[in-house]
Amino acid sequence: MNDILIFSSMLRENRPSKASLFDTIEEGGLRASSSYSSDIGEQDNDKAIDTLKDRVFFLKQLSGDIHDEVLGHNRLLDQMGSGMDASRGILSGTVNRFKMVFEKKSGRTMCKLVGFLVAFFLLLYFLIRTLRHVM
Repeated sequence: MNDILIFSSMLRENRPSKASLFDTIEEGGLRASSSYSSDIGEQDNDKAIDTLKDRVFFLKQLSGDIHDEVLGHNRLLDQMGSGMDASRGILSGTVNRFKMVFEKKSGRTMCKLVGFLVAFFLLLYFLIRTLRHVM
C-alpha cells in the first residue's frame, strides 16, 4: 500500500524525466538505484515498443492483403454473375427454340431422326475404337 502511495505521489509531482517512475522499484528485496532501474525499465519499454511496432506493421500488411484478396474475390464473383446471366439468356433462347420445334409434328420427327443418327455414329465410333485396340 505504501508503494502505491509513493508511486501516485511521484506521478502527481510530474517530474520531467522517465527515471522518476522507477525510483521506488525494488528488485530481489533490495532497493535498486535510480539509474540502474531506469536503464532496465527503458530497455524493456523500448523492446516492448519495438515488438508492438513490428506486430502492428505485420497486422497492417495482413489486413491490406486480406482487403486486396476480398476485392479480387468480389470482382471474380461479379464476373461469374455476369457470365451466368449471359448463359441463362442463351439457354432460355435455346429452350424456346426447342419448344417451337417440338410443337410441330414435322419438327418432332426431324429431331428423332437427328437423335438416331447421332446415336448411330457414336455407337459406330466406339465399336471401331474398341476393335482397333483389340487387334
